[in-house]
Amino acid sequence: MHSPKLPPRMLTLLRATALAATLAVSSLVGASSALAPSFTLPSRSGAAVSLDELKGQVVMLNFWASWCGPCRQEMPLLDQMHKRYSALGFTMIGVNVEANTQDAEKWLAQTPVTFPVLFDKDNKVSKLYDVNAMPSTVFIDRKGNVRYLHRGYKPGDESEYLNQIRALLKE
Repeated sequence: MHSPKLPPRMLTLLRATALAATLAVSSLVGASSALAPSFTLPSRSGAAVSLDELKGQVVMLNFWASWCGPCRQEMPLLDQMHKRYSALGFTMIGVNVEANTQDAEKWLAQTPVTFPVLFDKDNKVSKLYDVNAMPSTVFIDRKGNVRYLHRGYKPGDESEYLNQIRALLKE
């Protein structure tokens, strides 16, 4: 039996819907294994960064905004994790969701970080990952699967982040 071919936009929509459903479940149960949607975004340096280039790494995507208090609070902690684990195959990526990148640049000038910061000015990637809280953090394993999702941040969450980073690095 022959199955009909779906248009690329429909396939993308179906994948995004499936990911959203998986992420909703993962926030309840703690883990999932849906393929992370690929994307390419401009970085602070102007160079484009693609998620596909990071396959083989454990990737932590942190969606943030300069106006978000919890985002500001966790940013130095995320930078420490990046510095500590990047040599072991861990990549921290900050994804700023603001339409005006000047606000993010201004804040980053006061609180510099060593990990790459990408700009999602149109919120296209945020929508792919069903980001509806600031900050939102997504862990992607070496095979490119979404494994954990955290919505929001409160002091102490970094311990859970560290446990998840270590577990994914051991796989």
